[in-house]
Amino acid sequence: MSSHEHAADPDRGRIGMWLFICTEILLFGGLFLLYSVYRYKHPADFHAASLDLSRFAGTLNTIVLISSSLTAALAVHELREGRIARAKLLIGATLLCALAFLTVKGFEWGAKFEHGLYPNAPHLLSLPPGQILYFGLYFTMTGLHAVHVIVGMGVFGYGLREMSRGKVTLKNPILIENATLFWHLIDIIWIFLFPLFYLIS
Repeated sequence: MSSHEHAADPDRGRIGMWLFICTEILLFGGLFLLYSVYRYKHPADFHAASLDLSRFAGTLNTIVLISSSLTAALAVHELREGRIARAKLLIGATLLCALAFLTVKGFEWGAKFEHGLYPNAPHLLSLPPGQILYFGLYFTMTGLHAVHVIVGMGVFGYGLREMSRGKVTLKNPILIENATLFWHLIDIIWIFLFPLFYLIS
């Protein structure tokens, strides 16, 4: 492979990531549109159902996820400056924040299962149609978001390994850059999910 082809690789990687992000926006955009339609049809039921969510937990997870985006961005900065050890520490902090986010979300989901507020639960099916739709969307959208968090953690973990092996460096930062770009998307999606599910007035 020529040196020109080597130089083009990072650009192809960035373009590929942006194309992937566009497909993710389409996916979640469709879900947000579906949410909007059902909320318009059942505003009172959506409001009543939202009272069963913990605003404290939602707020805490928002702070944690925003903090993780900051540490990820700082990791990219340190990597571009050639400070590999600092970059690895910051990626580690990002992973800890992600783990904290999933832990809080796990407790939230556990509470919903205890109260019978999960899809097809007898108690949930006895509630008004709008509340059934609300919790169906809640588990679908936050569950899909959690899957993205887990995938992002996997990519960052792989990036840490590649940094330790000397394959991700100042001159070849594309893996961590793309992982951080994907992580920012996860953060933005949550920033929309939080008010839609937790802050219904």
